[in-house]
Amino acid sequence: MIAANNVTLRIGKKALFEDVNIKFTEGNCYGLIGANGAGKSTFLKILSGQLETTKGEINITPGQRLSFLQQDHFKYDAYPVLDTVIMGNARLYQIMKEKEAIYAKEEFTDEDGIRASELEGEFAEMNGWEAESDAAMLLNGLGIDTSLHYSIMKDLNGSEKVKVLLAQALFGNPDILLLDEPTNHLDLDAISWLEEFLINFENTVIVVSHDRYFLNKVCTHTADIDYGKIQLYAGNYDFWYESSQLLVKQMKEANKKKEEKIKELQEFISRFSANASKSKQATSRKRALEKIQLDDIRPSSRKYPYIDFRPNREIGNEVLMVEGLSKTIDGVKVLDNLTFTLGHNDKVAFVGSNELAKTTLFQILMGETEPDEGTYKWGVTTSQAYFPKDSTLEFDNDLTITDWLTQYSEIKDATYVRGFLGRMLFPGEDGIKKVKVLSGGEKVRCLLSKMMISGANVLLLDEPTNHLDMESITALNNGLIKFPGVLLFASHDHQFVETTANRIMEIVPGGALIDKITTYDEYLASDEMARKRQVYTMTEEDN
Repeated sequence: MIAANNVTLRIGKKALFEDVNIKFTEGNCYGLIGANGAGKSTFLKILSGQLETTKGEINITPGQRLSFLQQDHFKYDAYPVLDTVIMGNARLYQIMKEKEAIYAKEEFTDEDGIRASELEGEFAEMNGWEAESDAAMLLNGLGIDTSLHYSIMKDLNGSEKVKVLLAQALFGNPDILLLDEPTNHLDLDAISWLEEFLINFENTVIVVSHDRYFLNKVCTHTADIDYGKIQLYAGNYDFWYESSQLLVKQMKEANKKKEEKIKELQEFISRFSANASKSKQATSRKRALEKIQLDDIRPSSRKYPYIDFRPNREIGNEVLMVEGLSKTIDGVKVLDNLTFTLGHNDKVAFVGSNELAKTTLFQILMGETEPDEGTYKWGVTTSQAYFPKDSTLEFDNDLTITDWLTQYSEIKDATYVRGFLGRMLFPGEDGIKKVKVLSGGEKVRCLLSKMMISGANVLLLDEPTNHLDMESITALNNGLIKFPGVLLFASHDHQFVETTANRIMEIVPGGALIDKITTYDEYLASDEMARKRQVYTMTEEDN
């Protein structure tokens, strides 16, 4: 059990949390939700002891071990992968290293023997002999190949490091597990594995995530941060959303009835307060009127952008023809003879564990890189807008947000451009902010504004939900569902893929393509085993 008692955190004069009281108990998984800036990550840091409170305290059941997902991806660069995972249980790792140091001595004293015996006993009690195999199982489950288990962390790519740090947090069956955005940079298979792990996890979990499907799958409770308070709901994210909406609706309906009663009493008092025969009744109604209190319905701090992609031109039947597209990068074939045709109703989700393959395909289709072999041709009625995974160069300048977006608009009118920015939560003064100082979420909203203002009828999006809060993801999801053009996108958000795509293309290891006209859930359900067999066969053939 872990609990916050009267916790207050002030940053300057602002109170981020005020007298928070909440208890997280064993056997439950709590989804911590709230708008960007509400303090979700900060609250996890308070719970883990990384951040001190201004007032109040955090209490943990004595003897329980707390584990949290590390955010510094370079912290363990000097260590082997397996060691990094085992460090998730600091005491066990400390015993292992002390044992190694003792046994490495050239002269072994009686004192060393006694100490080694003590360590061996504690090591056995902590299931130390299974530590490496347990760590390996976690790594394999998350998609880290056995060949990488003895590599040094600095030799891994960013996505692999994230998976190792997640395995570290999960290692050793911690009593309390704190996870801040654990699905970021995970492929869909790794997310699915993590979902099953947490569903079967018997201790306490507190997780922050923008992945609605993930929260619905794993959470037994939802803790909602709004205006410095935390309200606990029994149930997953969808249950919280329905409950919170229903609560506001009920309060509004109750207030409406109270307002009608107030009006009725005021009219009676006004009519009969001067009438001697009715004065007692008027006085009685004055007392009744004074007792009526309207519910204080405070608006949520959540803000939803307005995302609406409107093509300037209707798209024709001929959209895109791809023939024999291949690409090898650093000696590895990421695309192998890709051939497909898109029609005017297609909304295609590109899935698969190879992130580079999907990004490379998008870059080829947008003319940013050349294929080694093959061709592609866009239809004459098409116009494309592109959301790249890496937008660093896009914002490496001194332009204000307004000037930055104006350069992509056919209408060079500041009022027109600011209209798009206002919809994307950049009101008034925000328009003069420099783009190079924007946060990750703000940059994403800028890129989406650029796509909207383009009027394109074909949208290509490479992981657009990264860095977005739940509200912005919901708005983007709804905007793409309504979009009347053609869509090509890659995303790790299960619900985003399921509700948006009507066609699934998976680029399997070796670069070949599986192409199915179906929803994502149907694809997983009907083709799971065949898909895995096909991936294995293709991989073997490539080798």
